[in-house]
Amino acid sequence: MANEAWEALFRAQATLAREFEYCGDWGDFPPREYGVLYALAGAEGGLRITELIDDVLLTQAGVSRLVARLEKRGLVERLPDPDDGRACRIVLTTEGRDVQQRLGRAHARHVREAMTRALTASQLTALRDLGKALTAAAPPATSQHTKPDARNTA
Repeated sequence: MANEAWEALFRAQATLAREFEYCGDWGDFPPREYGVLYALAGAEGGLRITELIDDVLLTQAGVSRLVARLEKRGLVERLPDPDDGRACRIVLTTEGRDVQQRLGRAHARHVREAMTRALTASQLTALRDLGKALTAAAPPATSQHTKPDARNTA
């Protein structure tokens, strides 16, 4: 049953993600770039690259390239990290915040339409709670980026 539930969840997420990507009103912003803008919008003091990796679920190289593109467009900037002089924090510029809010409103409408065409309010609540429970029970993010040592497996 667990595998069937996972398969249904995975297929639903992939189907909706594909719909949002191809039918969304992204302008000249790929959804992954919007994902970075969205993550930064919720982080008042900005995020380190490692924090963005955990939030947008991309590799370090992928996030670094995205940040570089967004920085070149004037949507994000790098600021020194007050807690670690060797690191920087990525923050939205005023223009980046405006773009995120504009795209976010359109995306939120699309998500609402897609989710409510098939689910009732009580089903949406249950889905939200199940998603939060699965996320809360997951191992810490740092262990998700490392492969188990093959010598320690039985």
